[in-house]
Amino acid sequence: DGGGYWLVGADGGVFSFGDAQFEGSAYTATPVTGPLAGRLATPIVGMAPTADGHGYWLVASGGGVFTFGRAPYLGSMGGRRLSGPVVAVTPTRDHAGYWLVGSDGGVFTFGNAVFRGAGPPGGSPAVALSR
Repeated sequence: DGGGYWLVGADGGVFSFGDAQFEGSAYTATPVTGPLAGRLATPIVGMAPTADGHGYWLVASGGGVFTFGRAPYLGSMGGRRLSGPVVAVTPTRDHAGYWLVGSDGGVFTFGNAVFRGAGPPGGSPAVALSR
């Protein structure tokens, strides 16, 4: 509704302002158990909220996707060899999928996101993705 926003740190910390809902973060100041055990392998570089604002996806440069609130986990590139770091995440219109984009223009699809092409090799580095 435009009444709030989130700031996300490279360390996975999420800060909510206004009426933006805090649904959790990937920041781990001390060792924990579970899916976020230890430190992040690579920094967080992007975030995308769900349509209702009650969840969000965080993406790390290594391709890992972290979900909070109502954002569904649909897969990631974490642990796979990438030609360039991931730089952004964007959900599909119905939020049943998402795209990740790498700095080399590579596009990765999850859920109902449809692959429509990628950036040209050797071009200027990609820095954002929008639907």
